Amino acid sequence: MREQLSFRIFRWVVLVPLAIFTAVPLYVMVTSALKPLQDVRGDFQWWPTNLTFEPFVDMWSTVPLADYFVNSVVVTSIATLFSVVIAIFASYAISRYRFRGRGVFSGVVLSTQMFPGVLFLLPLFIIFVNIDRSLGFSFLYQTRIGLIVTYLTFTLPFSIWMLAGYMNGIPRSLDEAAKVDGTTAIGALFRIILPAARPGIIAVAVYSFMTGWGEILFASQLTNSDTRTLSVGMQSYATETNVYWNEVMAAALVVSVPIVVGFLILQRYLVSGLTAGAVK
Repeated sequence: MREQLSFRIFRWVVLVPLAIFTAVPLYVMVTSALKPLQDVRGDFQWWPTNLTFEPFVDMWSTVPLADYFVNSVVVTSIATLFSVVIAIFASYAISRYRFRGRGVFSGVVLSTQMFPGVLFLLPLFIIFVNIDRSLGFSFLYQTRIGLIVTYLTFTLPFSIWMLAGYMNGIPRSLDEAAKVDGTTAIGALFRIILPAARPGIIAVAVYSFMTGWGEILFASQLTNSDTRTLSVGMQSYATETNVYWNEVMAAALVVSVPIVVGFLILQRYLVSGLTAGAVK
């Protein structure tokens, strides 16, 4: 009883301040999105006196937010799809086969996570520019394709490592039983391994999507006005003469909806996939 009481007290002492610390900025964001611009600039008010939904309407015309939204969805979705597909085959090979260079490949994949991402900005920029120069047209630099390739360089190593760890926890006897029944290695992958590894695959997909959706450093340097994503495009609400704070808050709420809804739906798969892949 004493341990339970101590745990309850500790939980309230820790979780309540943490919840308040998290909820207050979200509350300020929501209320600021429901205020006229002059109220946001003036003295702070905990409750808006002039409620308005105009920021949610004006944010689409102040900047081409819809175009930025489409760019983010296309780039992030395609990068996530390729990351998941490549990670499935690569992790299956690492988990189920012993081949020359397997240890080196696994070590290189894991070692890429030790370097900060900013170190890859200049090399990728030089590579993209030189490739486009040799081709004679813009293929990678300031294009969606280039941004997709960039996001793959971040998400693939971790996805392969995590999914390989998850597949290592799937008994090999399932593969052997499938092969006895006449199933090929690819057939065993699709019929046996993938259904069992579904939580890990969903965790990889969520991780890849969230990484690309909120990335700003590479998107700010490797895109132009036509290929700009949401994370970069939202900076356009700040002009030389004005900053539309209420529209920034409204846009932030809108663009957060896909991530929040997806996370709530796939939360149980994400947690089980991450923990199983890390432990196993």
